[in-house]
Amino acid sequence: MSELNLNKPAGVLVKTTCVDFPGRIAGSFFLKGCNIRCPYCYNIGLVLDDSEIPAGTETEPLNTVAELFAHLEKRQGILSGLVISGGEPLLNPYTPLIIKKAKELGYKIKIDTNGTLPEKLRNLIENPELHPDFIAMDIKTSPSRYSTLICGNKSPFYGKTEYFEKILVESSELVASYPPDSREWRTVLVPGLVTKEDISAMSKLLPQDASWQFAQFMNKNCLAPSYNDIYPYTDQEAAELIDYAKTLIKNANLR
Repeated sequence: MSELNLNKPAGVLVKTTCVDFPGRIAGSFFLKGCNIRCPYCYNIGLVLDDSEIPAGTETEPLNTVAELFAHLEKRQGILSGLVISGGEPLLNPYTPLIIKKAKELGYKIKIDTNGTLPEKLRNLIENPELHPDFIAMDIKTSPSRYSTLICGNKSPFYGKTEYFEKILVESSELVASYPPDSREWRTVLVPGLVTKEDISAMSKLLPQDASWQFAQFMNKNCLAPSYNDIYPYTDQEAAELIDYAKTLIKNANLR
């Protein structure tokens, strides 16, 4: 870990957020690198390797871990939390280093994960030096649809339906081991990927006391260009889906 280059561009720093870490004013660091390819993802610069990014694509400039550490030192006593997101932060070699440093400075840690790496998540949870204080897990669609809809055909996960059904259960159980006020599950309302049937299937992964936070889909700068032509659900359609989700998980909300 000591050999990592702290001056290498590694992620996007959001200096202050009041919405990403429930109950805290925090900073966020979105690390580059992801193991799945959600077609509606708008963080192309974080998900794709530099060689894969189409020419002319606008991406946010990356910050270094050294810049993150300097910011955390400067904002001690003002910020109380750090959100480590992505991409998929459990893939990134900088994540343990960032957690240790932030904890040394007195920050609480929130990890955002896509739920596909349960063993890496378990390793963090079971390590007192790396134990996150809050975990948010994304659920994209029905587990049975992950392997073809969420993974590109070049992914080692492509077509492995049973694999996804297994690891999503494992990850969700790990998240559920946290107190209710220290965990949440998140879903983007993507037309075609999230229907009532999908909500029903996804709900089976969650405990009854889950906090299930939904967000509207944005049809802009999507990883799969065809998704830029998909209109988001109307307010009424989204409200009806949330009302249905509430019949399954009481604390389901549209952010």
